[in-house]
Amino acid sequence: MRTKILITGGAGFIGSNFIPYFLEAHPEVQVVNLDLLTYAGNLNNLAEVADHPRYRFVQGDICNRSLLEQLFEEHRFTGVIHFAAESHVDNSIKNPGVFIETNVTGTFTLLDVAYKHWMQEPFVYKKEYEHSRFHHISTDEVYGSLGETGLFTETTPYAPNSPYSASKAASDMLVRSYQHTYGMDTVITNCSNNYGPKQHEEKLIPTIIRKALAGEAIPIYGDGQNIRDWLYVLDHCKGIDLVFHKGIPGEVYNVGGNNEYTNITIAQRICEVLDELQPQKAGSYAEQIRYVADRAGHDRRYAIDASKIENQLGWKAQETFETGIDNTVRFYLNSLIKRIIK
Repeated sequence: MRTKILITGGAGFIGSNFIPYFLEAHPEVQVVNLDLLTYAGNLNNLAEVADHPRYRFVQGDICNRSLLEQLFEEHRFTGVIHFAAESHVDNSIKNPGVFIETNVTGTFTLLDVAYKHWMQEPFVYKKEYEHSRFHHISTDEVYGSLGETGLFTETTPYAPNSPYSASKAASDMLVRSYQHTYGMDTVITNCSNNYGPKQHEEKLIPTIIRKALAGEAIPIYGDGQNIRDWLYVLDHCKGIDLVFHKGIPGEVYNVGGNNEYTNITIAQRICEVLDELQPQKAGSYAEQIRYVADRAGHDRRYAIDASKIENQLGWKAQETFETGIDNTVRFYLNSLIKRIIK
């Protein structure tokens, strides 16, 4: 009998990288991918597994309780890996209500349906669901902003500064409450900034590549000195897999790339790679970089201490920033070429 796992938001950036990896790594697993297919979800990202015998796609909303109940009854899931979320900070500033609905209400609904399906009462699992687990994917942005030194650890107090990070902090607390109040087996991973293939074009790195190739101004917020810790998406997927299978119930694990770079450094590095792979007739793509008005409430620095997942579970980021950026730029160049051919 194969294990059936519900993955939410699997047509998004991280989820669409995770599902093919997960199916290949675990031949005993069947995956149901529930995704509403908002603007950030794209089934083309999952073309490689569309006809996979152990994969099924369902279009739907995590806020839809009756749909979730139907899926749990039909598939008898023994695990949930919850990626589905609104995640773009700029969008959360313009329209915060959508983020509350998806990230808070949606997470609550999913938790509650899983709890009622798996458990007889608080701290008592039904026999057939004794090893069921709920894995919530979160972000380092819940911790707020760092100064010039220091790292976020799993015990750093939450201090979210945007509607997006506040909604993710709320969803983390809901997951925590179901573990402490009901004895539900939950784990949470908080990751640093992901990058790599299949990321939506609104995000920083795809935006830099897209604008550069289009000959347009490459926008960099403020003075470009905001620092992020960059994590290659496949390294993150491997960390999620480890925590889902081996993490201690109720624990939080930070997953970071140990790659701190300013936004301007990121832009300059991408321009260097493009100069090599797709040179212009004259000049460098870096000449297109322009500083623009800063984002409201823009956090200055994020950086994660990933020693817990490294020491306890043996995870280690394998991709260097140089090779990761090279892979990412090549992916978007190939994607652009395919669009032109079509």
